Amino acid sequence: MFRKKQKRILVVRTDRVGDTTYITPAIRELRRTFPDAFIATLTQPHTSKIFLNNPHINAILTDDLKKENFWKVVKEIRKYKFTHALLMFPTERAAYQLFFAGIPYRVGVGNILYEVITFMRSVSRNNYNPLRHEADYCMDLARKIGVVTDNIKLEIFVTEDEKKEAIDFLKQKGINQNDKKIFIHSGSLGSGPNWSEDKYFSLTKKLLNLLQDNSYKFIYTAIEMSEEFINKLKELNKERIKVIRDDIDDLRMMIKVISQADVFLACSTGPLHLADALERKCVGIFCRRKVSSAKHHGVLNEYSINLEVSEENCKKYCSADQNTCGIENGLSEEEVIQAILKLSERN
Repeated sequence: MFRKKQKRILVVRTDRVGDTTYITPAIRELRRTFPDAFIATLTQPHTSKIFLNNPHINAILTDDLKKENFWKVVKEIRKYKFTHALLMFPTERAAYQLFFAGIPYRVGVGNILYEVITFMRSVSRNNYNPLRHEADYCMDLARKIGVVTDNIKLEIFVTEDEKKEAIDFLKQKGINQNDKKIFIHSGSLGSGPNWSEDKYFSLTKKLLNLLQDNSYKFIYTAIEMSEEFINKLKELNKERIKVIRDDIDDLRMMIKVISQADVFLACSTGPLHLADALERKCVGIFCRRKVSSAKHHGVLNEYSINLEVSEENCKKYCSADQNTCGIENGLSEEEVIQAILKLSERN
């Protein structure tokens, strides 16, 4: 049963994992501002796993983005009689779905033609000037309907049972709860500039030599690792290097496992932002370019370190137009190692 004056808010983000994680602060602040509101999310099915156990959410809706399911999603949205919809990242499909679902107050980003046609209110990113974190741009849509906050801390909720499941899973892989677990997510699926596998391999050899205590385990999770890279890693040290990518069957399992990381290393990609939201100690490596920078996509939690290509190295290694990033040489293994060591020693 729906209360007449109750705010019923749908928060929409149907793109990638890391980007979807960026809407968690807005959801929390909407709940804080409107404690009696009905708050729901609309995401892709696999990214919906980010919101399980979130106490601020009343319903989790999904859209698989298939053409034939467009009207099915509209019908599902309409059932909830939403009063407000926040389209956190512009997509034509979602803009029309929210319009046809009859939601009276809809907010999008910018003044894109399909948003104008559907009479959507908007907030401006002003061409990312001044540059802010993506989570803060997402928060602007919540601010549009009354939220007042500067708190953009990401959050994901993992139950004690889920943590125990992850501990048992890792134990089966030869990784004990008291081991110092350094996760290295070497892939990005093209979401951000990244090192080559050769450089990650060289980094691993150096870490093995520096951290000779057998309690240090190096755990690799990236699904796009090549078989050659995996075989080279295993040849280095089968007892201390663990490749677990093939045993993680969905995003929620990835979240559970990351919750056990002592240090998490990755470029700007979804798993790094999951680790940030789980308050793991992270080392993030970033390009200097505006929309790929640490300022726009960096780890937000206080336990972590963001490393970015310096201005000097950008001029030295990147193309003049900055369309080709020189992160391979612009960030050294030594910088990353020092960050990992610093976080490993920090309580």
